[in-house]
Amino acid sequence: MAAGPKQNPTLRQVAEHAGVSVTTASLVLNRKGEISENTRANVLRAMAELNYTPRGERSNADSDASDAQNAVRFLKIVRHGQTLNRDHNVFISDYIDGMSYEATRRDYSLQVVSHEAVDVASIIDEISKSDLRGIVALGTELSDEDIHLINDCGVPNVIIDTYRPFVDGNFIDMDNEQLVHLALAHLASNGFRRIGLVSSYSEVNNFKLRHEAYMRAMNAHGLEIEEENILSVCATIEEAYADSIKQLSNIKKLSDAYFCANDVIAFGFIRALRELGYSVPGDISVVGFDNLPMASMFDPPLTSLNVPKQRIGAMAIRFLDDLIVANEKQPPVKVLLSGDLVIRKSVKLAD
Repeated sequence: MAAGPKQNPTLRQVAEHAGVSVTTASLVLNRKGEISENTRANVLRAMAELNYTPRGERSNADSDASDAQNAVRFLKIVRHGQTLNRDHNVFISDYIDGMSYEATRRDYSLQVVSHEAVDVASIIDEISKSDLRGIVALGTELSDEDIHLINDCGVPNVIIDTYRPFVDGNFIDMDNEQLVHLALAHLASNGFRRIGLVSSYSEVNNFKLRHEAYMRAMNAHGLEIEEENILSVCATIEEAYADSIKQLSNIKKLSDAYFCANDVIAFGFIRALRELGYSVPGDISVVGFDNLPMASMFDPPLTSLNVPKQRIGAMAIRFLDDLIVANEKQPPVKVLLSGDLVIRKSVKLAD
């Protein structure tokens, strides 16, 4: 029986052999950072003793075999496409950039697979039969049932872009509570007392969390919540515009400012305001969420909450690696990352 291809040691094994961190081993490998000569020599000695070959220098056969044995997968699962569409592709790309960087540092091969109109149970069935070391799932449009299927799949997993406080799983999400409070604090500090909300009826848990955070932030700032100025629209530009036109026409007195659940909604909402004869920010100020590249080029440039997307992606791989190498079951990890407010010209500032 012919022997299979010899498995190349991982960078983690090199680091452990040299008694250093994976980060240090990666810096030595890539000739970066201020590493002492003694440490550098130890890492190089470990590489030689373990016959470690960097991925770029392996033969195609060896590389393919090693990658297959050390692969992690990012699952982009589109359930309804109201948020996971071309308007948000750059947002997802930032997640992938962060994951790719961290996966390379930790000697994993990152696979990116997109599923549309596919039953999650069938996705999990395919994964359970594979040699994947772990998965990162994009939870944006996932239902509670989908989340449970992924958590129970038997493969180390981390779910990003959603948060379930009462579910026994690993989640990394933006801190919606902190970010929404930041937006409303900015509006309140500029004299706005009547602040409306443009949320979404799309089945996205982050929209629900932002709606709830808006209600708490309004109470925290002593601001009155006007139910007629809480809109619920679709999360695509065209449909957000169409829904906003209909709902704005039925409001007796519009708020002086609105917080939108994401930038895409804000773009459609501002278009509707203009069509109805309102100036932004002259008559009404608007704040978005996500800080998409288009926000800086929009007219007017959109004030928006910035999310550390690449850091979320990188952190997902770090946590996944911890789960993969652990010798025993690990307690669930739930992390919320803060962000900041990028101030542009869609908000009328106090004199």
